[in-house]
Amino acid sequence: SPGIPHYGPNAHPLAVEAQETAIPLVCDIELLAQSIENDILAITGTNGKSTTTALLAHALAQFRPVEMGGNIGNPVLQLNSLDKNGSYILELSSYQLELSPSLRPAGAILLNITPDHLARHGDMETYIRAKENIFAGIHRNGRKPVAVIAIDSDVTKRIAERVKLEGNWQVVTVSTQGKAMVYAESSKLYDGDVQVMDLSLTPAFKGQHNHENAACAYALMRHLYGYEPEKIASAMSSFQGLPHRQHLVRTINGISYINDSKATNAEATGHALACTRNIYWILGGQAKEGGLKGLENYMDRITHAFLIGEAAEEFAKWLKASDIPHTICGTLDVAVEAAHKLAQDNRGMPGEPATVLLSPACASWDQFKSFEHRGDVFTGLVEKLPEE
Repeated sequence: SPGIPHYGPNAHPLAVEAQETAIPLVCDIELLAQSIENDILAITGTNGKSTTTALLAHALAQFRPVEMGGNIGNPVLQLNSLDKNGSYILELSSYQLELSPSLRPAGAILLNITPDHLARHGDMETYIRAKENIFAGIHRNGRKPVAVIAIDSDVTKRIAERVKLEGNWQVVTVSTQGKAMVYAESSKLYDGDVQVMDLSLTPAFKGQHNHENAACAYALMRHLYGYEPEKIASAMSSFQGLPHRQHLVRTINGISYINDSKATNAEATGHALACTRNIYWILGGQAKEGGLKGLENYMDRITHAFLIGEAAEEFAKWLKASDIPHTICGTLDVAVEAAHKLAQDNRGMPGEPATVLLSPACASWDQFKSFEHRGDVFTGLVEKLPEE
């Protein structure tokens, strides 16, 4: 199981023993890779990989048979068999990439790499190496595979340069911060100098992070399979997004209630905070390494913060240092009630319409079974709120 540490400082004793006796350590991704001839399209990154995987599966299904799985949806060994023209679209975590030595994707996407899972991997360099495994294999039929790499960080830019220099992959660069082979600028998607689509017309593509997701999915379809740009854009434009990712649950008296439970680290929460202002922010849970570091520039968007879970006291100190009004609520039900009351009481004040935002910047396991469970509980609480 990828959920068990196999390498690093916390490696399971059986995994250590297996390595010492040269017994291979593999996961189900490896078994699939060994048993099929179909194209595998692999997606990884710290944030955005589920949305990008789902978007790619949604759009590509309008051109060819696809099955989606891995770290999203069904385990790969439960996916349906495809004919020779079908593609398996797999979201892959760093844990899975450590255990898939025979993986040879026809195309791969690397979105971003920021600090996460460091308790498991031991340090950032080990985490980066695990992610880089997505480009370790060479496609077995001799066709040069396509590596789509978002280059908006020094880490991913270096990886793109290395993979290109090695010459085994066709590298397609993507950016939302400047020109690249495929890039997004002012909510428009460009392929070279040609505008492909207006991303602002698709609600699921709201925010710079979703521009990156869309650009990467487009780049892989265009450069691996050669589909016409306008047809790819049309296929992508009907994507509805995924639950628990900046999902509008309800609007009450002009105030939006947003479920962003999937934001389990500060970077993901930053994407949500960047999309609006006058935010009544519900956050907390099981803190990741670094806590709220990196969110300093978004604090002028926060009207009041409501803290839950194990991280409440730690985050309260951080918010106090930033002069952000906050309330320690402890549990999600108390936080939703408090945020709702304050937002509704203040709705006549000048400024942008308010948003009650669940974007925890934390794992969920201290109080919930998963981020999905946390988001479902939030949705249920919001649906029960009175109109007045």
